[in-house]
Amino acid sequence: MPSLKLENTRIGIIGLGYVGLPLAVEFGKQFPTVGYDLKAERIEQLRAGQDSTLETTPEELRAATRLTCTADPAELADCNVYIVTVPTPIDAAKRPDLRPLIGASETVGRLLNPGDVVVYESTVYPGCTEEICVPILERLSGLRYATDTPSPQTPMG
Repeated sequence: MPSLKLENTRIGIIGLGYVGLPLAVEFGKQFPTVGYDLKAERIEQLRAGQDSTLETTPEELRAATRLTCTADPAELADCNVYIVTVPTPIDAAKRPDLRPLIGASETVGRLLNPGDVVVYESTVYPGCTEEICVPILERLSGLRYATDTPSPQTPMG
């Protein structure tokens, strides 16, 4: 299995909201980084140096010289670290809507290679990563959890 080296790190941020965009901007100052979002209008706005959500400033966007923003998942193909930062909204009964997480996992699963790292920075219930996300990653990549690639990482807490 290839080993990930800092100098070869290419980061993909999936979801450019209040968590993903600032993360993409900071990584994009140091590493080749692809910020991916489904909303083409959001991508056009960011490419123009504007963020209507005010999560980052035009100056911060300009400073992220190694950041590319896209609505085309194919542009994530050269990444070897994927950070999923999609929202987990809840419905009226306060049940999590996992569709954004499932969609992001499908996107990453189609691109995953041995040795790649997947980090979930979405707010999910305990066990969600292993029960929902890992099977999707495995099915679409043909890889096996903790065998072909390092274990997906979830935030502590």
